[in-house]
Amino acid sequence: MKILLFDIDGTLMLSGGAGLRAMNEAFLRVYGKKDVLLNIKLAGRTDTSIIEDALAESNIPFESEKFEYYKSVYYDLLEKEITQPSSEKKLMPGIKELLPLLTERKGVYLGLLTGNWEKSGRIKIGHFGLNGYFTFGAFANDSGIRNDLLPFAIKRFIEKYNVIPKPDDVYVIGDTPADINCAKPHGALAVAIGASFYTVDQLKEYNPDYLLTDLSDTGQVLQILG
Repeated sequence: MKILLFDIDGTLMLSGGAGLRAMNEAFLRVYGKKDVLLNIKLAGRTDTSIIEDALAESNIPFESEKFEYYKSVYYDLLEKEITQPSSEKKLMPGIKELLPLLTERKGVYLGLLTGNWEKSGRIKIGHFGLNGYFTFGAFANDSGIRNDLLPFAIKRFIEKYNVIPKPDDVYVIGDTPADINCAKPHGALAVAIGASFYTVDQLKEYNPDYLLTDLSDTGQVLQILG
């Protein structure tokens, strides 16, 4: 059995900046501050922690009701922004070929482990027709702390399939150090992809179990994941 938990941004796809544009515009509309996210690190983080940092940098107190309203505004804007043309909006190398092959393999289960809130993550991958491949997962709705997300994904897997996996049945596939680090505390295997925000050499320092330039060599990837 293999449970494959994919990150979204930089692993499955790139939004061409749609997420950043929508988050910034939503922040302006709800909190009145322009381009506040331009100075905040985004890669590998949860959306919740990103907005908490933006509020702190803007000296705005966190209010849960307003925060939920911010999310709803962001989702509406993202629906529009994700449709905008961009040369940087694309599926990552190998994804289109790989996902159908993995779903055909007995004992292989595909899920998400992402710093996106579930609705925004689904909007992003839905634009590329990928939602049907991923029937469970863990999201920033579950926790603002990336390292806490994996147990939520496994809980949902158990509820859906009534099977309890061993820790090393679980693979976390992502393109940032945060993806590697969130696998290790739970005994899962980390598959690092140096195709986006971080290079292979940068990711190597975090000692992933597997390190790939990208997922374009389908045969090689299937040996690891399939």
